[in-house]
Amino acid sequence: MRTGTTIADTLEQTVDRYPDREAVVYPRRDQRWTYREFDERVNRLANALADLGVEKGDRVSTMLHNGSEMVLTVYACAKLGAVFNPLNYRLPAGEVEFIVNDAGAEVVVFEDATREAVEGARPDLETVSEYLWVPAPGDEGNDPDTPEYAHEFYGLLEAGSSARPAVTVAEDDAYAFIYTSGTTGRPKGVVHEHRDMVEHSLLCIAEMNVRAEDVGLSILPLYHCAELHANLFPRVHRGATNVIQHEFDPVATLSAVEEHDVSLMFAAPTAWNAIARTAAETDHDVSSLRLGLYGAAPMPERVLDLCMEHLCEDYVQAYGMTEIGPCGTFQSPDEQRSKQGSAGTAALNHSIRVVEPDAAPDATVEQGEVGEILISGPCTMREYWNRPEATAESLREQGGRTWYYTGDLGYQDEDGYLFVVDRKDDMIISGGENVYPSEVEDVLFAHDEVVEAAVVGEPDDQWGERVVAYIVGEADAETLDAYMLETDRLADFKRPRAYYFVEELPKNPSGKVQKFRLRSDEVDPEGTAVAED
Repeated sequence: MRTGTTIADTLEQTVDRYPDREAVVYPRRDQRWTYREFDERVNRLANALADLGVEKGDRVSTMLHNGSEMVLTVYACAKLGAVFNPLNYRLPAGEVEFIVNDAGAEVVVFEDATREAVEGARPDLETVSEYLWVPAPGDEGNDPDTPEYAHEFYGLLEAGSSARPAVTVAEDDAYAFIYTSGTTGRPKGVVHEHRDMVEHSLLCIAEMNVRAEDVGLSILPLYHCAELHANLFPRVHRGATNVIQHEFDPVATLSAVEEHDVSLMFAAPTAWNAIARTAAETDHDVSSLRLGLYGAAPMPERVLDLCMEHLCEDYVQAYGMTEIGPCGTFQSPDEQRSKQGSAGTAALNHSIRVVEPDAAPDATVEQGEVGEILISGPCTMREYWNRPEATAESLREQGGRTWYYTGDLGYQDEDGYLFVVDRKDDMIISGGENVYPSEVEDVLFAHDEVVEAAVVGEPDDQWGERVVAYIVGEADAETLDAYMLETDRLADFKRPRAYYFVEELPKNPSGKVQKFRLRSDEVDPEGTAVAED
């Protein structure tokens, strides 16, 4: 029977090619494993899970920070044909309960930092029969704090057989349920198959020229598809080394780059900004870094300048979302200047269309005209778990292709480069005029005293909605309003009528601002100032 290539196959093929090459480095536990050693541990965990009753198709949820345990678990699930279900470790008990029950998970893997949320949800978890507890560093195999209802992770790992599990996994079997981080509300479970991720891994290897000699650093959460699918999977597939950082910190990141000769790294523009600012003030040797990947938003020009000066010269941008892998487009290093602000062009084996919002896939708009972005490619999800109506709304067939309706608005220029204007739901209609928040944010971000900016619509009796801005930085409202009045880059009706000053903007794990939280008054500003009309 032809089964095709699976995620487990990509690891085992790398073991065959590079058994003694370093695979995983996790400094927090002083762990360094070759590909042969890593694969043996993956087999041990897979067999240990099987001994607990986990079978093909069963769901395994994780509530973990970055660590070797997360990496072991995702590949162990792949070998068993179990479905990997990574949760955001910041979620409270109520959201843990919703996702774990919605996924129908049989196993939850957690740690001390997430224990409160898991135990808060535990009385209402309907399908979970087994819990795995990850001990603190130094307590592996003998953690006195292991809950009485849980198995200690490393003790279980050592007890498992190192033989490859005798399970047949096909390329069209479900690999994961990854719940959308919610820029618009309640998360939905995105179902990806093994083949989706093998295809995605291959295109990332090609677009970033991932080499076996590379050393990649994971600094953003591995529970999110950007770090997991666009970075870890391609590096393992290619045979590169993977250094795992427990959680993001700019100083720790620079130290890791220096210590481990890191050559590849992914971050959102906000994180790149923090790393570059820190690098400008320290003397870390980052000469090994050859390529940076970023996503979630275009890189503002002044941030790109800072990164090129203090980190490395070459950057690749990817645009997409969980449902398509996540990468649907790429912008290469030589396009960072010439097509600054664009999201690049369609990824290998992918197609892009811009259509009238919610219209059929062939209802394309004219070049340069704004419409809804559609993406078609082999990495697209199978479905939203238990959401047939949402699936039918987002995935539509035409001409033998499946098109994913992104909900993003954008346009293509004369060269076919995609420019993302905004989320369809974020567009502001003020006095009958359309205002795209991103164009206002771009102007605000060009001000030296603005670190971050998010623009949303606020109900207004006269105009229907008025434009307001949430600001992180040192600027005050009077300065910003004068700046916006003086600029020739923005029509006056698009100028913010109020400025709300906050310490940070609410973001999802990929770095995208959650504007629905701003619109719902969930964020409490430190200061407010109304601009003059």
